Amino acid sequence: MFESHFQTFDIDHDPSRGAGRLRALREEMERRGLEGFIVPRADEHQNEYVPPCAERLSWLTGFDGSAGVAVVLKAKAAIFVDGRYTLQVRDEVDVKLFEPLNVSDHSPESWIEANVRPAWRVGYDPWLHTPAQATRLETAVKAAGATLVPVRVNPVDAVWTDRPQPPRGEVMPYPPRLAGESAGKKIARVQAALARVDGLVVSDPHAVAWLFNLRGADVAHTPIALCYAFVPASGRPSLYIDGHKLPGATREVLAGVVTVESPSTLISDLERLGRERKRLRFDQATAPARLAQTLEHAGGHADVGPDPIALMKARKNAAELRGARAAHLRDGVALAKFLAWFGPAARKGLTEIDAAKALETFRRATGRLRDISFPTIAGAGPNGAIVHYRVNERSNRKIGPGLFLLDSGAQYEDGTTDITRTIAVGKPTPEMRDRFTRVLKGHIAIATAVFPKSANGGQIDAFARRALWEAGLDYDHGTGHGVGAYLSVHEGPQRISKIGSVPFEPGMILSNEPGYYKAGHWGIRIENLVVVEKRAIKGAEREMLGFETLTLAPIDLALVDARMLTTDEIRWLDAYHALVRKSLSPKLDAATKQWLAAATKALGRK
Repeated sequence: MFESHFQTFDIDHDPSRGAGRLRALREEMERRGLEGFIVPRADEHQNEYVPPCAERLSWLTGFDGSAGVAVVLKAKAAIFVDGRYTLQVRDEVDVKLFEPLNVSDHSPESWIEANVRPAWRVGYDPWLHTPAQATRLETAVKAAGATLVPVRVNPVDAVWTDRPQPPRGEVMPYPPRLAGESAGKKIARVQAALARVDGLVVSDPHAVAWLFNLRGADVAHTPIALCYAFVPASGRPSLYIDGHKLPGATREVLAGVVTVESPSTLISDLERLGRERKRLRFDQATAPARLAQTLEHAGGHADVGPDPIALMKARKNAAELRGARAAHLRDGVALAKFLAWFGPAARKGLTEIDAAKALETFRRATGRLRDISFPTIAGAGPNGAIVHYRVNERSNRKIGPGLFLLDSGAQYEDGTTDITRTIAVGKPTPEMRDRFTRVLKGHIAIATAVFPKSANGGQIDAFARRALWEAGLDYDHGTGHGVGAYLSVHEGPQRISKIGSVPFEPGMILSNEPGYYKAGHWGIRIENLVVVEKRAIKGAEREMLGFETLTLAPIDLALVDARMLTTDEIRWLDAYHALVRKSLSPKLDAATKQWLAAATKALGRK
């Protein structure tokens, strides 16, 4: 019945292959006079999704998560991941070869300091580390009495004999009706923000895409082109990009605002600017250490700090918000059709992969889907307790009685979506309903929060956790991340988390996704996207903000214990479901409309 472009990711767990690759790397290290080498999960832009040619950590270790780093020494090796991947890393990596460690307990730097020996030479690729990361590594290596050595050619690349070629995805202009602002005006705003520097090196491809109103096709799930740009404090910017990516129509659009250069000239241009003693801003989050080092070695000054484009991109304009609302309405219709289909289908031997494929097919039927915005998380039973679970042929489970967690999203030309729903399959246990309702209370607390303009995600994060904390429970991930406008589904700098420090501003889109995970049993997460908006409060002495919920999809009432909700919480849930029903029903067939009416009925109290 279903056709899709869904792909499973089945990691090859052949221990002999992993041992062979690790041995080959160590032999290459020895040829270069290195006793250690650091392998991050990163490309030259610190992207979340990287092209196949940059999947060095996965090729070496088998680990397929989006964040991690391996340190390989002469006789031992370790791989470091965060709390999202502590279960996954043990499933994918041969722990006889790489010791899996949680970065909250053991940082790569502390492990290096404890295990590297004096006079050793530890290599790193300066294209794959930011200046701050390189500084931390150098401090740790020096503390061990050793030397950190930048390499010209990555030794992993030297032994990766069938390494894919760099991508050459086509770059297209992003329509003004969706961008809402011309590239020329954006460039002027960026130049106005460049105080006390002579220019900005733009290393984040998402920032390049936003600045010049472009979208590309170099990596999965995010429409970006891998490239760099330079914006002088005044004058014409330069775009460093493989010319094969630019069709004639795109070149014509760019000709009016930017000079297109070959990527091979970036280093020489930075050397020239260094000789001219220029002071340039480098993005602290994405700039390769190699670029900052090049400028400084030539005599310039690298001013490493926030890229001003990040905040500009985070504040969506009216056109971008119109697109986001249209995308969420379209996505909500697809979700409703899927959920209506899922009920009876789940009782007929449906698997996680079946569900993920089906959901993508409903989205593709809209005729507007460009891609899924990240690999769908479809976790049945214990797989739902793995926060960033990625189904593959080996892990694929049948969806049986219990809980099914489905976290998915779509890339439409007018907006990016991300939604999680936890679905009861059969009759849920009292414990499931208790935990789900506590998560729901946290979700509602975020959705209804009102806060002063200066507030940030670190101040709001606790709202989502209170009901869980009261039962001695918590979850080990942030409550919300920023979301782009047909760009990355995980966008900064705004976020709702214990360490979120960026003040919220109107137009910022974030996720609202508290959860609870019972390891080895099941997981719960409820996620909607919200946008920051101004709130008028009678008698208010300060400018106040709140959230408008963008996502339109029912929350499973079978998992809600109404006795645990306050009157205001029930009022919010009923109002949200009424909005979902009103918005989606005109676009649904009769059977799905009937299902939706039942799924969004007013809760009330018994």
